Amino acid sequence: MKQILKLSSFLLLAILIVSGCNTKNGEEDIFKFKDSYVGDNSAIGNIVNQLQGAEHFKGFELKTNEKPYGIILNYDWSESEQNYKKTAIYNATFLFALVQNVEWITFNFGNQEYKITKENLQNWYGEDFSGLQSEDELKTFIQKHLDDEDKVNQLFR
Repeated sequence: MKQILKLSSFLLLAILIVSGCNTKNGEEDIFKFKDSYVGDNSAIGNIVNQLQGAEHFKGFELKTNEKPYGIILNYDWSESEQNYKKTAIYNATFLFALVQNVEWITFNFGNQEYKITKENLQNWYGEDFSGLQSEDELKTFIQKHLDDEDKVNQLFR
């Protein structure tokens, strides 16, 4: 009986140590959803729930009846207009990089709405971001463009 108790204690300790070694602390790697499609509710929901403003995210609609395919994201959020714009750019970049067939995204922030097309965002960046292969690469790429307030405003004119 003592032998079984010792073995059980050892196994429990091993499980605790192994589960504590998880470096992501429960976060999923968002790039596991790369090459998803607009029609995949689960993938879209998982992606958006890992992006900026996720705590204010209230739901989404997938527009797949006719091309070009799009996504409508709804937020219940009271922030400044500049924060809405930066969040829209950040989140749209991730979605366009990860979801193969999305061509436009509308962001509803309660009192403000922004529509971003993949083509306009590519032109705004002036470089292709679809080949980036990690969350860190994409975040660095986005951030260097979000630091310029005038450039941020240019996308929404």
